[in-house]
Amino acid sequence: MALGSNTKFYETPNHPFQGERIADESNLVSRYGLKNKEELWRAQSELRGYRREARKLLGSAGEHETEAEEFLARLKRYGTLNEQDTLDDVLSLDVTDVLERRLQTVVYRKGYANTAEQARQFIVHGHITLDGQRVTRPSMKVEAGVESTLGFDENSSLADELHPERAEAQE
Repeated sequence: MALGSNTKFYETPNHPFQGERIADESNLVSRYGLKNKEELWRAQSELRGYRREARKLLGSAGEHETEAEEFLARLKRYGTLNEQDTLDDVLSLDVTDVLERRLQTVVYRKGYANTAEQARQFIVHGHITLDGQRVTRPSMKVEAGVESTLGFDENSSLADELHPERAEAQE
């Protein structure tokens, strides 16, 4: 599938005008500093995919054991699941578990930015590096093992600890 095609990577809500859902979505969009609801819907679709895969693997009753182990290993590598979690735990995941693994959220939670919106700006403007590489996609999922290599680009003006836009509490 070509990237330029008109295929969406998310599903919109079935009932567009539900006040409670709209309020919940707006709350999540502002809490995680998302650009728009489309980013939230992408995370929800990703979570639906996880649940669909888990149900398929649970239903196969041991036939696809290596496939199940690889699936769980991937979710554990990204920090979405803990080491002791099983396929059943995938079904109880929430959309916030997916949103917490976004680069934007990790940068904010680690204290590199004062707000989630500022974290997004730092990433888009190329101030953040991950594993020594500059990253400019706020929606990128961060593996738990690489999280410790997060930092400011050495050529960035934000690399100076006295920069006025830097967050007060660094790590």
